[in-house]
Order: sequence, then C-alpha cells, then structure tokens
Amino acid sequence: MSGRHSGRTNQGLRITALPKTVKLALKLAPRQLNDEIALAKIEAKRKGKQLGVAGAFFGVAAVFLALLVTGLIVAAIMGLATIMPAWLAALLVSAVFLLIAVIGGLIGLRKFKQAMPLIPEDSVRGLKHDLGVAKEGSDFNAAVLDPNSPQAKAAAEAKAAEKAKAKADKEAKKAAEAVDVPVATEPELRRRLKQRREHLTGVRDELGEELDVKTQAQALLGVARHRAAEGSERFQEVRGRAVERFAALSASARSGAPAGSLPGQLEARWKPLVALAASTAVLVALLRKLFKS
Repeated sequence: MSGRHSGRTNQGLRITALPKTVKLALKLAPRQLNDEIALAKIEAKRKGKQLGVAGAFFGVAAVFLALLVTGLIVAAIMGLATIMPAWLAALLVSAVFLLIAVIGGLIGLRKFKQAMPLIPEDSVRGLKHDLGVAKEGSDFNAAVLDPNSPQAKAAAEAKAAEKAKAKADKEAKKAAEAVDVPVATEPELRRRLKQRREHLTGVRDELGEELDVKTQAQALLGVARHRAAEGSERFQEVRGRAVERFAALSASARSGAPAGSLPGQLEARWKPLVALAASTAVLVALLRKLFKS
C-alpha cells in the first residue's frame, strides 16, 4: 500500500478523479477505525492487568490495615486489663463496638425505609398507562399494569417468549455469518495503522488539490494553451496550402484575363479570401476540439 494512489495523468489534475478519491477515502476510513478499536481493546486489556496487580497490592494493604485495627483493639483490652480482669476488659470493648454497630444499623434502616420505594411507582404506572393508551387507545387494559394480575403475567410471558425468540434468531444469524478471522497481533495492528494513516494522508492531500479552484484553473489553462498551439499549427498548415493554390490560380489567370472576369477578381482578392478560409478552418478545428473534450 503506497502513500499515493495511482490514476493521475500527465496533463494535470482532473475533476473526474474526485469521485475516485472520495470512494478510496470512504473505503479506507472504516478499516482504519476497526484497527483503532482493536488496538484500543489490546491496550485496555493490558491496562486491566496492570489495574489487577494494583488491586492486589491494595488488598494486601487493606489486610494489614485490618490487622492494625485488631492490634489497637488488643492494646485497648490489655490496657483495661491492668485495672480489671482481661475477660472483663475484652467484654467491655466488644460491648462498646456492638453498641456503635446497633446504633448505626438502626439509623441506616430508618433512612432506608424512608427512601423506599426507590422508584416512583405512581409516576411510572401513570407513564405506562399513558403509553398504553397511546398505542392501543380504548382497547388498552389497565389490568396489565398490576404485576399480580393474570393479564400482566400473560403479557410478561409473551414478552419474554418474544425476547427469547429474537435472541435465538440473532445468535443463529451471528453464528451463520461468523467467519474465522485470525486475530491480529499488536505489532501488526500498529504497522497497518501507520501504513494506512500515510495512505489516508496522501488521499486527503490529493482531495484538497482536486478541490482547489486555482489548481483546477491552472490545469484547464494548460490544456487550453496546448489546444491553442495545435490550432495555430493547423492554421499555418491550412494557410500555406491555400496560398499555394491561389498562387497557382493567379499564375494561370495572368495570361490576360480581363479585370471584370472571375480570374481577375480572384487575382485581386486572393489575400482576403486566404485569410477568410484560414480563419474558418481554425474556428472549425477549435469547435471540434471543444466538443470532443
């Protein structure tokens, strides 16, 4: 894969190359995106391993922190054991911890009950009712909104069956279309990305040149100059032939033809006729060139 695509002529850029350039860019862009996603997955997998290692070290630190808390508790018990029996000191410390846990649990349970239910049931039920009316109109049965009603159970079963069928069809289609494509390695992905990026850069530069009005005007001007040169050469050729023919005609008529006769008139006006014929030939040639292009 080269940095530039072929197809450029020696006469300069052509506007007809623009669709080909756009088509090539649209063909390369999805491939580049797919490889970028594959490389991102590889990098994410590597970073996941690094995060796993970091999590393991955090776990070790948490274990030793728990041991530190345990040591502090033991120290508190042993300190109290200096003024009372050891079992009584341990029981006293445990009772303090139990009291703190019970108080925190009761407060949390109370706050949780106050927040229940977490979902605004009335609003959700009203929204489902409105959607049902919008879909079915007067045929909508509000009993399906009650989870314990037979209608709601039947609707849930039908929806679950439809979902299972759609999932099975999707898996079957995916299995039928599955192609065993070898997974590219990270170096291969990086090489392809770099190569395709260079290609896309070249395509983008050519696209900018093809859309540049100044460049297109210069190319068209060059073509026009080339055709004008060809027309000038043909004009010189036609003019030479016409001069030769009229010179021969005037020489043959010089033998004494009267001024009012046709040979005399041709002899007097051969130069304007030559110029007219040459101009007509050049005009016809240029018109033919323009219509052919």
